[in-house]
Amino acid sequence: MTRIDAKFAALQAQGKKAFVAYVMAGDPDYYTSLEVIKGLPGAGVDVIELGLPFTDPMADGPTIQAAGQRALDAGMTLDRTLELARSFREADDTTPIVLMGYYNPIYSCGVDAFLERAKAAGIDGLIVVDLPPEEDDELCLPAQAAGLNFIRLATPTTDDKRLPRVLQNTSGFVYYVSITGITGAAEAKAGDVGPEVARIKAATDLPVIVGFGINTPEKSRAIATIADGAVVGSAIVSQIGARKPVGEVLDFVKTLADGAHSV
Repeated sequence: MTRIDAKFAALQAQGKKAFVAYVMAGDPDYYTSLEVIKGLPGAGVDVIELGLPFTDPMADGPTIQAAGQRALDAGMTLDRTLELARSFREADDTTPIVLMGYYNPIYSCGVDAFLERAKAAGIDGLIVVDLPPEEDDELCLPAQAAGLNFIRLATPTTDDKRLPRVLQNTSGFVYYVSITGITGAAEAKAGDVGPEVARIKAATDLPVIVGFGINTPEKSRAIATIADGAVVGSAIVSQIGARKPVGEVLDFVKTLADGAHSV
């Protein structure tokens, strides 16, 4: 059982919904990023999604693209991202970390070497947005064999024919992308998302977490009402990009977490 599995089992036992926060590793610099990440569990974050900076983030909108560029400009690399996770693990051995990004840096590192180092650094799961199920032999299956969850994205265009293939080797949770398009491009609407979440849950026992387009405590609560939890990324990253003090960023995160947890 991974930390992700244990976290969702504990939340289910408590009758609670999950709040997942995305931040870009190394944004705006390594030490500020580490301070933010260390503060997330205390702000109510159940699962941390840690963005891996990449030069061509095709699924990301301007806010997260800018965060990745800030991190790259500050010298962030795959090695330093794993170092960030290791430093977090020195004080927190329970909060799950999902590394979210693109395949190129992993491919450049080498899959076997990457998985060994990610596991040692305390990474619990992967979301690799540009590897479809047809490429499961490339990373998904080796990751699961190494003890990491491989979390798949489902979207509004994932129809009933495609869904079984998407779910086939998914573990940890299913990430439902609430909108068509890039991050931060539109607002999630619970009325639209609810039937899609129900359709996915009818096909899997995994938790279904909804992300993209959630940027207020009210939206976080509304989405948690119809799913197993909510993910917020761009709204948090924009606070960091505005150079808000870390304490203010964490206070904002807590309002979002409280929204999801109030269900």
